Amino acid sequence: MNINTIVNEQFHGKSFKELVNCPLTALCGIGPNQAKALEDAFGVTTIGQLASLKVVAHAVAIEMMAGVETQSQGDAAKETLLDDAVEMTFPASDPISVDAGITRIEVAPDKVDASRDHQGAVAMAAHNEQAVGESCIGTKDKEPGSA
Repeated sequence: MNINTIVNEQFHGKSFKELVNCPLTALCGIGPNQAKALEDAFGVTTIGQLASLKVVAHAVAIEMMAGVETQSQGDAAKETLLDDAVEMTFPASDPISVDAGITRIEVAPDKVDASRDHQGAVAMAAHNEQAVGESCIGTKDKEPGSA
């Protein structure tokens, strides 16, 4: 950083140790009125005193951290919920929704007879029966299309 860009011309060439004890008006952008207001509000008259104010340090820290912050608290909470949900699944092949509840299936549902669980199952059965000469689907006592 070129220090001459942040201090007024009459303070160019001074070392940092010298600038710490210079009046606030040495900083570009602080005139006599602003320096008086800072003195009245915080009791500071030099650059060093201004820099050592806790309120200034806190403001600088907040501004620095905002620049590197990657997630809001809500996003971090969702990320934690997602991590916890993935830990509870095996295998973790299906995507998990953070907004939806997790439902566990304790007992597998009854299997559906695949030969009858098709939109054209009756037509396919009739075609196969015609081609072979007898029913190829189901058992002898349960013909396709019967209840």
